[in-house]
Amino acid sequence: MNTSEVEQQTDSGVDTGRVVRWTALILAVGYIAVSLYLIMDTRSRLASVTTAQHAAIVQLDARQAATEDELKTSNEALAQQIGTTERGLHAAYAGTTAELRQSQKALEKRMQDQQAQAVDQVTFEMTNVKNELKATKNDVAATRTDLDSTKVKLDRAIGDLTGQSSLIARTRDELEQLKHRGDRNYYEFTLYKGEHATQLSTVALQLKKADAKRGKFTLNVVADDRTIEKKDRGVAEPLQFYTGRDRQLYEVVIFTVDKNKVTGYLSTPKSSPGLTASR
Repeated sequence: MNTSEVEQQTDSGVDTGRVVRWTALILAVGYIAVSLYLIMDTRSRLASVTTAQHAAIVQLDARQAATEDELKTSNEALAQQIGTTERGLHAAYAGTTAELRQSQKALEKRMQDQQAQAVDQVTFEMTNVKNELKATKNDVAATRTDLDSTKVKLDRAIGDLTGQSSLIARTRDELEQLKHRGDRNYYEFTLYKGEHATQLSTVALQLKKADAKRGKFTLNVVADDRTIEKKDRGVAEPLQFYTGRDRQLYEVVIFTVDKNKVTGYLSTPKSSPGLTASR
């Protein structure tokens, strides 16, 4: 390679370096210019936003102040209304209290009057009761006298066959009194349910049912080869039947009824056979 060719290559390399440097410089200047534009635009936008925010804050403050004024006015009006209502309530309470006091006094007076009337009524009724009790005592005394005078009549009962009154005994003591009279024969007995018939004089008796609660009983009377049922009879009720060749009147009287047991006596004429009771 000669000297001229070397010089040409050297010049060509210098030109290429210059182009590269200018290109880089132009790009740097362009980048800086774009960056400055963007920065200025951003600042402008921020300024606009700040201005808008400041205006909104000012408007909000104005609204808040107006709202506070309205609330203050409303509170003052409400306070006035509450004051008026409270005064009305106090007046109504005072009036109601006065009415209640008057009603209470009237009620107390009415109750006192009613109590006084009730006391007078009770006193009057007690006087009447005392008078009635006195009259009742007199009546009881008179009745007792009448009962004593008719005691003998009460010892008689109506027979179930003859329809006539018959002198009966309701206890063993009364039975002993009848025995001492000596006008009839008396045979005392105790019958038990479920046992065979008990022989008394010329007849036999057999207990079929005993109801102590109701004082009722049912028994069979065996006489002249016949059985007579005396059903649902009561205490001190004369059970009459005729028996024997002369058709003599016999009576059975029960004066106690217990559970499955009765106690009483058989009454026969003096002329009837006198046999000892047996089972």
